[in-house]
Amino acid sequence: MKKTFTALLVLFMGANTSQAQKYVSDIMPYGKIDKADLELKSCDFEKDANAMVLFNKGDLYYDDNLNIVIQHHKRIKIFNEAGKKQADVRIEFYGGNRFEYITGMQGEIFNLVDGKVEITKLDKKQLFTENVDKITQALVFSFPNVKSGSVIEYRYTQTVNSLSNIPSWFFQESIPVKTSDWSTAIPEWFYYNVQQRSYKPFSNYQTTTQSRSLGVSSGSPLLFIDNKTQYVMTNVPALAKEPYMTSEIDNRQGLYYHLTTFRPPAGFTQSFSDSWAKVGGILSDHEDFGAQLKKKLLGEAAIVDKAKTLKTDAEKIAYVFNEVKNAMKWNNVDSWYTNDGTSKAWEKKTGNSTEINLILYHLLKQSGVKAYPMVVSTRSHGKVNPSYSFLYQFNRAVVYVPVDSTKNYVLDATNKYNSYLETPAELLGSSGLYIDKENKQYDMLMINRSTPVRQVIVVNAEIKPEGFMDGTAQISAFSYNRLTCLENYKTNGEKKYIDYLRDNNNSLSITSLKMDNMDVDSLPLTQNVAFKQELTGSDKNYIYFNANLFSSLHNNPFINESRVTDIDFGHLNNYNVTALIKIPAGYAFEALPKTMSIIMPDESIVCRRIVAQENGTLMVRYMINYKKSLFFKDSYPDLYAFYKKMHELLNEQIVLKKS
Repeated sequence: MKKTFTALLVLFMGANTSQAQKYVSDIMPYGKIDKADLELKSCDFEKDANAMVLFNKGDLYYDDNLNIVIQHHKRIKIFNEAGKKQADVRIEFYGGNRFEYITGMQGEIFNLVDGKVEITKLDKKQLFTENVDKITQALVFSFPNVKSGSVIEYRYTQTVNSLSNIPSWFFQESIPVKTSDWSTAIPEWFYYNVQQRSYKPFSNYQTTTQSRSLGVSSGSPLLFIDNKTQYVMTNVPALAKEPYMTSEIDNRQGLYYHLTTFRPPAGFTQSFSDSWAKVGGILSDHEDFGAQLKKKLLGEAAIVDKAKTLKTDAEKIAYVFNEVKNAMKWNNVDSWYTNDGTSKAWEKKTGNSTEINLILYHLLKQSGVKAYPMVVSTRSHGKVNPSYSFLYQFNRAVVYVPVDSTKNYVLDATNKYNSYLETPAELLGSSGLYIDKENKQYDMLMINRSTPVRQVIVVNAEIKPEGFMDGTAQISAFSYNRLTCLENYKTNGEKKYIDYLRDNNNSLSITSLKMDNMDVDSLPLTQNVAFKQELTGSDKNYIYFNANLFSSLHNNPFINESRVTDIDFGHLNNYNVTALIKIPAGYAFEALPKTMSIIMPDESIVCRRIVAQENGTLMVRYMINYKKSLFFKDSYPDLYAFYKKMHELLNEQIVLKKS
């Protein structure tokens, strides 16, 4: 229907329903610049910023054919050498099949030379279009003649060949933003659910209505109302990068649009409030997803026939998983759809995440294992909101294998160090949609892990009167700790792995390292080390040492007193460090540390230290147990205080005095 519309005129008759105080815009026309912006030395609300967005303006409207059009205009100030990377611009869009396209790109750079403004135009020959995959493209360009103090600006038009896919708008970026101005003009026939993610209030929020007229190919002009909204946010800080935060997309301040209903003046009302079952059905029938599930793979019979000789599903899963994981190379591309298709990816032995895992699904299914493809979102892509049934929330397919009511496998063969026994850590805390194409059943599944990830360390050492400690340690890494250590060791080699175990402790030297259970997924990775540590600060009368050795608990990640994002550890953790240390003859403890416990107010984390001595040997045990993995930012003061006390306890020096 939308192709029948042609524009006749716009009637500038607006009914203002402003909901804000008077707002004076500081956005300047393209090509005009205030000399003060060129003389600006720093961002007044974020002094250490290397660059800042002076303004980012977007104006959205529906064109004559009810396509979505957005006029973009952005200006950036460069403060120093580190900020010059902002002059390298990359704009991704869904250019495949011309679903979206970009036109009218213009750019220029302003410099102050001998007190005069010098303008350099962006050469259009320097605009490059990169094909990311069959759906996604990127417009890439770099500004020339960039210096400390430069101001760059560019503008372009983005057209979306859809009446329902308004792109999200982000007020926050990796650098501070002085002004972000987003305006929309949406015809009255469209009913959008606008999801706001922000903690900073709008400097201006204004709604107006404007009469508009469109003509059809025959008949009288069609009158309707444009509902216009302006959102302005000013002095937006750079997106924080805080320890244990989730993805940037989960934390960026912005607006997300979901079309719920389209009510044209003549015709049936159309609902866009899709259910997950409808999304699952779309995936089942999609050429780049469901149509790939039964495609034959070259030489698959050899793998399937061998798998069928194995007695249990667990054996089949382990065998097929390792065959695919070892055969395929991930091209580091995530998407919910295939690009080349499973057959071609298998022949090339390389593919995106969905191609690799749909190959895994196909081989498991052919081997007689009850398995389903499942679309998921990785941690870096953002958590899935189950309340909004939209496919774009996913960026990868994996394989879901239910075992019974309490056990299942979530398989991802993209990473060479993944285990079929472990749900990938980057998928935890979000939801997946699994696809049962045969029975037309499509269900959402929360991906969690209920058992803690353990690290167990046992140290046996002896302190020498010369002021050093000599001993051995056994470090047992379970689950994700095992996978992380294994990848580190195999990727970087033993020498660098020893540096990793030393954790920047220059007084500690590791004289030998033996790794056990490297090829047995079901057992912890056991690392046996012999070490020698110089006890710095010791003298003829005193020896100082710390019993917390070889754990990952030396540095406190929460040193800032305030926080703007939630804390998500991803999973529960359990640490157990036991040190048995023989003290030299002629020395005694000046003050033995006390056995004590530190507990979070809600009892979500408990840290215990147990201290005992007998026959010249000191035993110190640290036990830390997490009962939850997600802490909202409102509880950060408690977490901050707890971690401060815990790390004081973990790093407390033990003092020996010569008798």
